[in-house]
Amino acid sequence: MAINLQKGQREAINAPKFTIGLGWDTNSSSTGSSFDLDASVFILGENKKILSDSHFVFYNNKKSPDSAVEHSGDNLTGEGAGDDEQIKVDLSKIDPNVTELSVVVTIHEAEARRQNFGQVRNSYVRIVDASSNQVLLKYELEEDFSIETAVEFGRIYKRNNEWKFEAVGAGMKGGLQDYLNKYN
Repeated sequence: MAINLQKGQREAINAPKFTIGLGWDTNSSSTGSSFDLDASVFILGENKKILSDSHFVFYNNKKSPDSAVEHSGDNLTGEGAGDDEQIKVDLSKIDPNVTELSVVVTIHEAEARRQNFGQVRNSYVRIVDASSNQVLLKYELEEDFSIETAVEFGRIYKRNNEWKFEAVGAGMKGGLQDYLNKYN
């Protein structure tokens, strides 16, 4: 049975291999343009900075150097039920210098298309055990991010050799470059 988290809540991930599933629905009629939301993972060390450029996993760099984090690919429309994008994680392969995975979703060309997360609904992040296919954790974003164009959905971090998930739900007015600046 999945644990439904509230913003700020933390829970242990008791699975060495899991999938991060991200989903959302958009209101494309409000801007006339279709939405393209993109999931990314920033693989961070002790100093909260990405270990290298190749430790930023997204649609143009689908796999981390240690093959522990793998992006399923870019969903350009977000249409259909279920996860819109997925990221597979294998903690048994993860570089020992990694202490955190930051899971971020941004709106592609948000400024040009006049789009923001206020036009996105039913957003969630979930952790699914790869061996049993059971949903372990789920966090549904309920805030109205009316000016934000990027949201950190959650973070997976290591504390005392145990991996945990924190439901973050923090928005940012900016895009992928702003997160790259933050973590570089």
